[in-house]
Parts: sequence; structure tokens; C-alpha cells
Amino acid sequence: MDVYEAVVSRRAVRAFTEEPVPRPVLERVLAAAARSPSGGNLQPWHIYVLTGAPLAELKKRAGERAAAGDPGDERQYRMYPPEPRSPYRERRSAAAGRRFGALGIRRGDAEARRAAVAANWRCFGAPCLLLCYIDREMGAAQWADLGMYLQTVMLLLRAEGLHSCAQMAWSVYHRTVAEVVSPPQELILFAGLSIGFEDPSAPFARTDRAPLGETVTFVGDA
Repeated sequence: MDVYEAVVSRRAVRAFTEEPVPRPVLERVLAAAARSPSGGNLQPWHIYVLTGAPLAELKKRAGERAAAGDPGDERQYRMYPPEPRSPYRERRSAAAGRRFGALGIRRGDAEARRAAVAANWRCFGAPCLLLCYIDREMGAAQWADLGMYLQTVMLLLRAEGLHSCAQMAWSVYHRTVAEVVSPPQELILFAGLSIGFEDPSAPFARTDRAPLGETVTFVGDA
């Protein structure tokens, strides 16, 4: 797959089939993703890949917490600014509106929205979950490395005919995740990445991106 096609076709898929992801494909993707940019070659990502019984157990435990209305564990990092200013506020609101609208969920239907969010902890049906951790002592530059690493993984998955969904939601129940994967104490859970084959029958709305002139400034004649 052409790299441009991989970038354009990548999106947060929230409906997967049960078809297993072949282990050799995952190993090939993750081995290549290790070439992602990393300042000082620190390679700060620590990855756990769950399938089968361990993933089923994690889905069960996290799902029970979500069903009980559990707000989650103490936050280990801030997902979003508490009061994002324009245009970030409008972009986030529009994305949520398109997502829930595609599912037929009205703006005021809080229960239906909670149910849609809870699907995060079922991996949207995906048979594979990648968990990305980072050492507590790392700084903002190393967190940026995580983003580049995960983007590389997602694009390589597209080249393999797979889809994914990056989920900071897994950090909400990081203690439950730790019960299953037993990470060292010095690691913080950044995000999960649900991986699998897309269910093409599920409704979805692709989110827009800002016009180039809104986010890019060219300086110089070139």
C-alpha cells in the first residue's frame, strides 16, 4: 500500500470482526515500528500485546467497572486541557457530534452516549489490544516519541490490511489493566490500540481535518 493511501485510509475504527490477527503480522509490524523516530534513541515505549484469554479477562474486568459507573482511577496524565479555547473546543465538539450522530445517538441522550463510550473497554470487538506504557521519569519529548511510534504502528497495520483505534480510554482503568499485564511500577499506561479487521457493516462518520491554511504557515519563497 502506498504511504499516502495508508495515511488517508487510517481512521479510528470502532467496529471490528472477530477474525484473529495473525501473530507473524503483528511481529512484522512491531519490528518495523521500532524504527520510529526517537530522540537520543531512548525508544521510551514499553508495549504489551493482548489476545485470547488475557484480553477476554481484561475486557470483562474493565467492562464491569464501566457498567457500574466507576469513574476510573487517579489520572496519571491530563488527556485534554480542562477548558480548551477556540478552535480546539469546536473541533472536539464537532468530532463527537459526527461520531454519535452516525450511531443515531441524539445530543441529549446521555445514557446512549455512555454506552457508546463503554465500547472502548470491549475494544469495539477487536481480537487484539496493544498497550503502550512509558517510564514515569520521561518528559514531554519522550511522550512525543510515543505518538510517532503509535502512528507508525497504525500505518503499518494499514499496509497489512488491518485497522486500529487509538484509545487513551484504557488509562482511565489503568489499575485494572495492571492486574492483567503486571507492568513494573515505574511505568505509566499512556494508551491502548485496538487492532483487527474492520466490520464494514457498522455505521461511522469520518471526521474532518482543518484546512491547510488554518494549521500551516509557510515562511519563505519555497
